[in-house]
Amino acid sequence: MSELLTTRQLTEILQVDRTTVYRMADQGRIPAVKVGNQWRFPRHQIETWLQSHGFAFGRPAEAPPNGDISPAIDINLQRLLPLDCVQLILDGFAELLGVMALITDLEGHAVSRPSNPCGYFLAAEQSPNAHKRCMQHWAKLAHMPSLMPRFQPSHLGLLCARGFIRAGNEIKGMLILGGIAPDVWPPSEAELHTIAADLGVDPSLISQHVQEVHHLSLQEQQA
Repeated sequence: MSELLTTRQLTEILQVDRTTVYRMADQGRIPAVKVGNQWRFPRHQIETWLQSHGFAFGRPAEAPPNGDISPAIDINLQRLLPLDCVQLILDGFAELLGVMALITDLEGHAVSRPSNPCGYFLAAEQSPNAHKRCMQHWAKLAHMPSLMPRFQPSHLGLLCARGFIRAGNEIKGMLILGGIAPDVWPPSEAELHTIAADLGVDPSLISQHVQEVHHLSLQEQQA
C-alpha cells in the first residue's frame, strides 16, 4: 500500500497552511483519503499530482534524486519576503479588495498560493495545462514595457494586472491581482469552448463556474 502522508507533512511539502490543505481535500483538488476524521494523502499520488501540474504553486514539482518531493522555492524571494507572514497579509488584502492575489517571480512562477481565488479560476485549475498557461501569462506581464499596473485579459478571459516587488532599485518579483471579470461577461458559448479546448477540460466545467468571478468597477481598477 502507498505511504500515506499526514496533513502536517503535506503542509511542509506545499508550504501552505493546514486550512488550505483541508480546503483542497474537501474540494477534491488534491489526492486524499479520509481515515476516520483525519485526512491522509497517498505519497505516490501526491508525487504524480505535483508532476502533472508541472509546478507546485509555481515551484518545480520534479522529485530530486534523494526522493524528497518538497518543492524548492525561489531563494531570492524567500530571503526577501517572510512568506508565512506575507501570505496572511495577502489573504486579507485580497479579500478586502475582492480580487485574487498572489506573488510570482519574474518568470511567472508563483511564490505564494493564490489568495481569494474565484470559483471560475479554481475550476480551470483542474486542467493539467492550467499552471503552464498561468505562468505564461504572468511571465508576459513581467515583460510589459509600462511600469504602471494595467489590467490585461488573461487566457481565461479574466482581467489581471501586476505590480513589481523591488529590493532597492532591483525588481525581484510581482504582485498579481486577477480573477476580475471585464465589462462584457460572461464570454460567448463559442469563446468558452475555445477556453475549455485550450485547457483540455470539458466545456461544461467552465460553464458551470463562469459566473463565479470577481467584479471591480472601472474606478476601482484605476485606483
